[in-house]
Amino acid sequence: MTVKHFSVEYDRVNDQGTYSSGDVLSGKVTVVTSKEIKVQSFLVRAKGKAKVTWYEQEGQSSVLHSNKKKYFYFEHMILQDKNKGDGSEIMGAGTKVFPFSFVIPSRDMPSSYKGKWGEITYSLRAHLTQSIWLVHKTKTEFPFLTKSEFPFASKSEMIIIGLKEQQHATRVSFCGSGKITMNVTSEKMGLKQGEAVEVSAEVLNESARSVTPKFHLCEKQTFVAQSKKKVQTKDILFGIGDAVPAESSRTVTKVLIIPPHLPATFFNCSMMNLEYRIKVTLDVPLLRNPEIKLPLVILQGSPEPLQQKTKRPTWFRKQS
Repeated sequence: MTVKHFSVEYDRVNDQGTYSSGDVLSGKVTVVTSKEIKVQSFLVRAKGKAKVTWYEQEGQSSVLHSNKKKYFYFEHMILQDKNKGDGSEIMGAGTKVFPFSFVIPSRDMPSSYKGKWGEITYSLRAHLTQSIWLVHKTKTEFPFLTKSEFPFASKSEMIIIGLKEQQHATRVSFCGSGKITMNVTSEKMGLKQGEAVEVSAEVLNESARSVTPKFHLCEKQTFVAQSKKKVQTKDILFGIGDAVPAESSRTVTKVLIIPPHLPATFFNCSMMNLEYRIKVTLDVPLLRNPEIKLPLVILQGSPEPLQQKTKRPTWFRKQS
């Protein structure tokens, strides 16, 4: 092969290597050839897009559901022959470096994301065409980070208001031997990546069975195409409390630490969104496990230190 090396690279503009709306995306295309070559066209493209794809079985057929959206598309011509296709442009032998730059549009666009049935990608592609039969291609993706402080605001303005508010819920379950009451509390709904929060489960077990609280971080991915919806869920166990014996009460507290690289909550993409919940279940023998879910919004940014708070008095007392 005459072309020994062909690559496209972008320059880092910050320590994270991420780009955002309004930034200048610059980089270079490197070509190494063993001898002089004729070129029909040589260009580099920048593209931002979202795409979802999945198959569903409908009767005897497998039906494709897909959708895509383009956020921006730019093309920069590095070399072009004088008459289209005549190969009159010559590139000399050796190493050649060609710089380029694009301005990313200043509009609301979602961050880079890869899910079960869809992805949001921002990429650079370079094409070097010598003839209709000989085209060299290279590609790289660059991480894009939305500038929107609240990329979920379109879901509900009430989410923004409640980010720092305490969240709590109560559930009462009945089994053959008595009543089980659980109250779950988290200190706030909005957490930054890497941040920690205490989650408490207060259990009043008036049954004849021992119950065990379990704490989960729940992820929900939703994809939409052609009026069809596909949902992918995943539960991450982050704590198991001590068992609450029959005819007793106990408060169990676990610390949820948001993984630093877990993608932030977003709803600013029309084809997919990502949301989270805190879920606490009670493991009850021979009974469908009761559960409580609390809303959770994961925010971009550096975590705040966990604030140690004085424990509140138990909200119930066992009745004699």
